[in-house]
Amino acid sequence: MLIREAKIEDAQQIITVMKNAEDSNFMLFGPGERQLETKQFAVFIENISNNNHSAFFIAEIEKNVVGYLIVQGNNPSRIAHRANIVVGIHSDFRGRKIGTALFCHLDDWAKEKGIHRLELTVMVNNAVGVALYKKMGFEIEGTKRYSLYVDSEYIDEYYMSKLL
Repeated sequence: MLIREAKIEDAQQIITVMKNAEDSNFMLFGPGERQLETKQFAVFIENISNNNHSAFFIAEIEKNVVGYLIVQGNNPSRIAHRANIVVGIHSDFRGRKIGTALFCHLDDWAKEKGIHRLELTVMVNNAVGVALYKKMGFEIEGTKRYSLYVDSEYIDEYYMSKLL
């Protein structure tokens, strides 16, 4: 497995993984809700790669994108030390330590960039996701009650963070 920064030519493969991750029903967008176009997404990748406080990492196995981690930082000096994370793994490749590898890569990158706080939210019913984040050193800071409306039901989210 190779963890590396995404390139614009990875856009279509990343979109495929994102759509698959959204099919899990644990992401912000529901299954089939978001329409991603390769050209627009390539611009998104390029914009992130040009931002010193942000990065787009992918996990690749045999030249196939199988997971991604987007880290978006901030420019104002008072919040430049923190960054928000979104992660997704293709369902065919879950349970293979891909998330662990992405988060280890993230930690190295964040320390190099001077980022001291990593943040994310996760649905409280996403036990696998919560377990991964805890394993990687994230702690629950609070609960965002009725944060999402999924399948005619309100779902709480945990605010989680990790201090480096």
